[in-house]
Amino acid sequence: MFREILRLLVISAENAFIQVTVFVGAVLLLFGYIDYLLSGRLVKKIGESKKYQPIIGAFLGLTPGCGGAIFVMPLFPRGIVSFGTVIATLLATMGDSSFVLISVMPRQWILVSIISFVVAIAVGYIVDRLPIGERLLRKYQETQEKRAAQAQRHEAMDHSVFQTETGVEQEDWVHIGHAEGDEIDLILHHELKGHQDVNTFGYKATHSGYIIYWVLISLGLILGIMDLFQVDLHALPIPNLALTLGIIGTGLSVLMMVFGRKFLGDDTHEEAELKLASLKETFIHNAQETAFVGTWVFAAYFAYELFVLFLGSGSYLAGEMAITNFLTQTGLMAVIIGVLIGIIPGCGPQIIFVTLFTRGLVPFAALLGNALSQDGDALFPLIAIDKRSAVWATIINTIPALIVAILAYWIEIRFF
Repeated sequence: MFREILRLLVISAENAFIQVTVFVGAVLLLFGYIDYLLSGRLVKKIGESKKYQPIIGAFLGLTPGCGGAIFVMPLFPRGIVSFGTVIATLLATMGDSSFVLISVMPRQWILVSIISFVVAIAVGYIVDRLPIGERLLRKYQETQEKRAAQAQRHEAMDHSVFQTETGVEQEDWVHIGHAEGDEIDLILHHELKGHQDVNTFGYKATHSGYIIYWVLISLGLILGIMDLFQVDLHALPIPNLALTLGIIGTGLSVLMMVFGRKFLGDDTHEEAELKLASLKETFIHNAQETAFVGTWVFAAYFAYELFVLFLGSGSYLAGEMAITNFLTQTGLMAVIIGVLIGIIPGCGPQIIFVTLFTRGLVPFAALLGNALSQDGDALFPLIAIDKRSAVWATIINTIPALIVAILAYWIEIRFF
């Protein structure tokens, strides 16, 4: 049994890296570079388009990753965007799990994105017709009146990280969604976990090893494309090339995640700003983000393989048959579970759930419900700024997620 478990571990490492992680890295780098070129200009203009804010918010949420959604969150407490815009953004976002779906099942990602975009806009405008946002904003402003000493506190705090990372002076640091020294700046850049301490071993390892990681991703991407074209990777002239590269790549992904100290969430508001200010930081943090996604995909692959093995009492084939029978009987429960998992802040659990969908373990409706209810890492800054708004956003998002997912499940079993 131990030898079989070890075999599944090695296979999971190879498949996770060659079949998913390398494609996630390529897509992440592409979108990261586009974000760097745009420099958050769309976010800066969102306040000028009051009538179209839920649409813009849904679009920002729809962009793969968490960056676009993260930037919207501090705009609500400042009164720049409506609460309906926050809801639309969070409903549309799939966080980092979107990279997994794009890499493995792009057609399903397009379908989920279209449905999420429409639902997000509709719910966003409905919420803006209700007084919820105004009441939450008023409560938040009353709370902030008690922070009279914030300016004095801010002067005494360390601001060296940004200049060390980018070479940009503090006074030239352009924040997104807030201003230097305001109450949101205190939370996002000083009270909330932000950038890693530059003097730690983990920081030095990730900021030096990212080049090696991208080289591995590039080599793995070649093999991944060959695999897509049905080339037998185990019959290549170099023996065990894919297996070796997969194990090394997955191992480095795990180390990058551990050294970066990112386990449930992998992106903070401060790091998202750093990526927009420096192309080097874009490469570094996208490497960390790829490692984060790759590690969770590996964990999902290995957990799935173990689950099948133990479900079949040591027989993998028997386990697969048991799973097939289980899914035909408990599909609706999987849909509800998908929505409930989406409530958990952070990208880690969502990546596992989406990976299980790519392995055929859950129906499409469950994926859709999870995509609508999850907020990726975007909910973390809102939790830090105003917990009351974060709770209401979670409650409101869960309702349409359940309704749409159950409707999709009914259509799925009725017509397909």
